[in-house]
Amino acid sequence: ENRAPFSWAKANPLGSVKLLLSHRELWGLGVVQFLSQLAHTSLPAIYVLYAGYRYGWGPGEVGFLLAGVGVASMAVQGGLVKPIVRRIGERPALLVGLIMGSAGMAWYGTAWTGALAWIGVPIAAFWGLFGAASQSIMSQRVSASAQGQLQGATASITACAGIIGPFLFAYIFARSIDPAYGINLPGAALWLAGFLLLLAFLFAAWQLGKARR
Repeated sequence: ENRAPFSWAKANPLGSVKLLLSHRELWGLGVVQFLSQLAHTSLPAIYVLYAGYRYGWGPGEVGFLLAGVGVASMAVQGGLVKPIVRRIGERPALLVGLIMGSAGMAWYGTAWTGALAWIGVPIAAFWGLFGAASQSIMSQRVSASAQGQLQGATASITACAGIIGPFLFAYIFARSIDPAYGINLPGAALWLAGFLLLLAFLFAAWQLGKARR
């Protein structure tokens, strides 16, 4: 009974994204989600190369750490999101998720030994608060018949970030360790990811503050 009528104008990525322009809070969170997804692509794009270059890690060590990232993320998203959101609310949880993600990515780029890199795992895991809170807030801003279109819009945002991110972070990583440039900052690409999440945090705080007024 909530099925929306089919429309060719909406049955494409651009048509779905138009939904985000229908509400100020929706498009604001769409921008925030794009920045978050863009930052997230840094890990699969360069972390194997980064850890190999900086720590001398092979596939085993990298796989072990990424497995730890997965376990920590599941623990947060599966067991902690609900009580945290119930305790502090969706909007604060969204902002906490972004700032924790920013801190975690910045630490991944700063950790000067492989052992210290593990400190970033539980910190970055709380980034998962953002996705759950953002999805809930955005879902409340559209009708029941537009939920599928909203999912299409968020999938389009994720796809766009997935196209841009690998090139961007691989390029930054390559340039940051290139002797021709006279610098050696292997963590620069991960710092960029942390900076993007900080921008997302500031923009989200501004947008959510406007929505409350």
